[in-house]
Amino acid sequence: MSNVQTVSLIIILITLYGIAVGRIPKFRMNRASIALVGAAALLLAGAIDSADAYRAIDMDTIVLLFSMMIINGNLRISGFFKILSAKIVKFARTPFQLLTLIIFSSGILSAFFLNDTVVIVYTPLIIQIVKSLNRNSVPYLIAVALSANIGSAMTIIGNPQNMIIGIASGIPFADYLVYQIFPSVSGLSVTLILMRLIYKKEFHNTVFEEIKTEEVKPYKPLLIKSTISTLLMIVLLFTGMEIPIAAFACASLLLVTRRLKPARVFNEIDWSLLVFFSALFVVTSSIETSGLSYYLSRTVNPYLTGSVTSFSIATVFLSNLISNVPAVLLLKPVISVMPNAEQSWLLLGMASTFAGNLTLIGSVANLIVAETAKKDNITITFFEYLKSGIIVTTITVAIGIVWFTLIF
Repeated sequence: MSNVQTVSLIIILITLYGIAVGRIPKFRMNRASIALVGAAALLLAGAIDSADAYRAIDMDTIVLLFSMMIINGNLRISGFFKILSAKIVKFARTPFQLLTLIIFSSGILSAFFLNDTVVIVYTPLIIQIVKSLNRNSVPYLIAVALSANIGSAMTIIGNPQNMIIGIASGIPFADYLVYQIFPSVSGLSVTLILMRLIYKKEFHNTVFEEIKTEEVKPYKPLLIKSTISTLLMIVLLFTGMEIPIAAFACASLLLVTRRLKPARVFNEIDWSLLVFFSALFVVTSSIETSGLSYYLSRTVNPYLTGSVTSFSIATVFLSNLISNVPAVLLLKPVISVMPNAEQSWLLLGMASTFAGNLTLIGSVANLIVAETAKKDNITITFFEYLKSGIIVTTITVAIGIVWFTLIF
């Protein structure tokens, strides 16, 4: 291994470590800044040149993510998510009914509106409702994180790693949904049963009066417009239009307005996530340009080219070691040249997403729930989450393995 490769490997390992744990000790850095500094260091080290770095940024993924942020931002401003989630949970009359509605509604919504967006909206609502009912908030909050991750596996637009997979694989939106819907819906059912068993005392036969939620005054013109635009996007996706184009076109429609200032919408965009993705593309691409991809292929190929089980377990392990988005990007060049690439992409989508449920730091959605709860003096400890996360992840991944073994 040359000096450049050695230095590059050190930079990549430090960068991936920082991304995995979300910080670098003694430095005030988040995942976006860590990835950006790592990309700059690799450019300076000669692991990748500027032309290759620019080419490494997958603009289809960036455009898709940006477009979904605009669409979700308009829906959030209009009151769409608050109205819908409040109406759904109001049907509950027992703790178990409330849990059921939370799990399936957050899971299904996450498939079309990004898991992070759903937990941002759901978490404060659940805290408000559960506190008013004098119930234990923890199982409901853990359930929303678990179900949002599981549900997001259903579609290409459900989470960031699926967007990368969808664009890299070229699998049509409808086909991807058909393959993933069974393990995802089964996973939501498993989550419901396990949460009921783990927190037996919380879900005894208590009956409560009608749930009261905070009244939401929708911004009706924007609510109608953003709903129509979202439905149009879903129709276009099912007709086979290119995924980034369909999302970008419908997002652009929402920016043609006489009422809402563009700055209001752009404030809803997570710019740091776009920076994170752009920099991470450069970091992972430098593995190939620096020649380190040869060593990576030798390490992971035996697991990826083996059985469905070995592929899935390797993905779960790697996703929890360095986080699921970097894991997908690392495996992207390896899977792209595999003879059964489409099957591998589908497996990667299932396993990398379900892997996010293993620990509290396994996905951004989990951390959003935990941090939001913390502001209301509700503590979800690492080990409290782990006792349900590890079982849910094990069973849901096993279901996915059996399902894909049967259909492949």
